[in-house]
Amino acid sequence: MDFGPDYIIHASGAENQVMIYAATTRNMVEEARRIHQTTPVMTAALGRLLTAGSIMGSMLKNEDDLITLQIKCSGPAGGLTVTACPDGSVRGYAVHPDADMPPKARGKLDVGGAVGSGELSVIRDLGLKEPYVGTVQLVSGEIAEDLTYYFASSEQVNSSVGLGVLVDTDNTVRQAGGFILQLMPFASEELVSSLEKNLSELPPVTTMLDDGLDPESIIMKVLKGHDINFYDRVDAEYKCRCSRERVERAVISIGSREIQEMIDDGEDVEVNCQFCGRHYTFSVDELKGLLARADRHRQTSVPDEADR
Repeated sequence: MDFGPDYIIHASGAENQVMIYAATTRNMVEEARRIHQTTPVMTAALGRLLTAGSIMGSMLKNEDDLITLQIKCSGPAGGLTVTACPDGSVRGYAVHPDADMPPKARGKLDVGGAVGSGELSVIRDLGLKEPYVGTVQLVSGEIAEDLTYYFASSEQVNSSVGLGVLVDTDNTVRQAGGFILQLMPFASEELVSSLEKNLSELPPVTTMLDDGLDPESIIMKVLKGHDINFYDRVDAEYKCRCSRERVERAVISIGSREIQEMIDDGEDVEVNCQFCGRHYTFSVDELKGLLARADRHRQTSVPDEADR
């Protein structure tokens, strides 16, 4: 099968009473599966959250904004974290990528069972002094329903979220994508009834994608009978932003005492990125250099007695 590029479409409709965002994310989710070697059910769980994160990231206004979706849960998954940027790039990981669950009826992957109970947090870093954090209890662990509940209870936005990941017989990702529909406060009751009917007749996201529908076509099915204004397209990809410089800053941030303990051990230290699995190795001499930088940072950060 020829897989096209991942992308997100932004649109408004029904005389601007509704905003809708739809995405195809097969390549992104397959890259995450390859990096983390997830089981099929964890591919589906992480893939759904990656898709939602990428869409929500593309909704941010400023290029330096950042959004993180974090699930803390009691199920075998152990937890999921996804971080996304306005350019559609996203990265994520599962605490237990090898977690597995028996399939549900008709062979459907039991994402809800893998996640279990817990809470969903959405963290928006908009460059302010403190990030905005909204947290809700998980409704089902199926992720789409949990995000729908989050938007309604934490952001007071009536929404409908559809997410899907179809895993092939060889455990690779065959299709992945999703949509987020949001009503404006002034949306009419007639529109709500019409959209509810459209959504009730909507096939699963992965069925539509596997039938050859693109994000634009999915939006047209959701908003059937209403005007649509497509106004933006954002490329989507799995992209880790780690670098040796960032890892050095992270090591420095743990403090001089901890760095000195690593030096005293007399062995190289390896730091692994949870998002992409890249390894960064620091020799004892390099740790000594980081210790000197940490000491300088501490000295310049502590105010003079006269300044207190």
